[in-house]
Amino acid sequence: MFELRCTVRNCGLALSPVEGGLRCEKRHHFDRAREGYYSLSQPQDRKSKQPGDADAAVLARHRWLQRGHASGLIDALRPWVARQAGNSNSRTIDLGCGEGTFGPSLFGDSPGSYCGIDLSKKAIKLAARGWPEATWIWANADRSLPVADGSVSCVMSLFGRRPASEIARVLTEDGRLIVAVPGEEDLIELREHVQQSGQRRSRWEKVVDEMAAEGLELIEHRLWQQQVDLDSEAIADAMAMTYRGVRFSQNARVQTATAMPVTLAADLMLIGR
Repeated sequence: MFELRCTVRNCGLALSPVEGGLRCEKRHHFDRAREGYYSLSQPQDRKSKQPGDADAAVLARHRWLQRGHASGLIDALRPWVARQAGNSNSRTIDLGCGEGTFGPSLFGDSPGSYCGIDLSKKAIKLAARGWPEATWIWANADRSLPVADGSVSCVMSLFGRRPASEIARVLTEDGRLIVAVPGEEDLIELREHVQQSGQRRSRWEKVVDEMAAEGLELIEHRLWQQQVDLDSEAIADAMAMTYRGVRFSQNARVQTATAMPVTLAADLMLIGR
């Protein structure tokens, strides 16, 4: 069991399993939903009626991943994950785990060592139903991480949030952080068609700087890139699962893209103390 801690404001005590959920010594109780996830979200974490990614974006990402478009990315991450999973005491938290595709793909042989955290209820329900053997938490990883100090050997953030100070707090002395952010060429052909500008922006150096401020240093950087042929349905999902397709004028241009070859790219970082 992960060393989870209470998310009630000014508490932070250790959580212990009880019938139907988790409870701390101050008797703050957190239910285990019928889908199998623990509900650690607090009212202050939910600034809208539907916090986290919109349901449409979650489902679009689920369809996208089910098509296998991330299989190459998963293969690129496996060597880093294998080094961490080789430790019998390994514990991994996946920040912004989404609908749960990456967890079983990377940690399928060790569900007890994996915990996915996401603020989207739709996403965490899909994840818990898909891999009930793992630990799933509905919580806001942007504010604080509901795990004990120095209790996690690996933190993973694949296109999600990265609270640097919290990551540094929960990692063990020899712990590792695995990060993926969109590469400069990611969906460039689609962005050029829809946005009519296709700006290229490198993000990974900023991540390294953020982590360095908390005493975490870059160990290795890789660029993963491949090209795939997308049909009209996959193109629509690619836009729906990002924030790039929300503008009406851009959505109108999506309708004219019936099929095209598209580049997928991600900057991958392995970071440690």
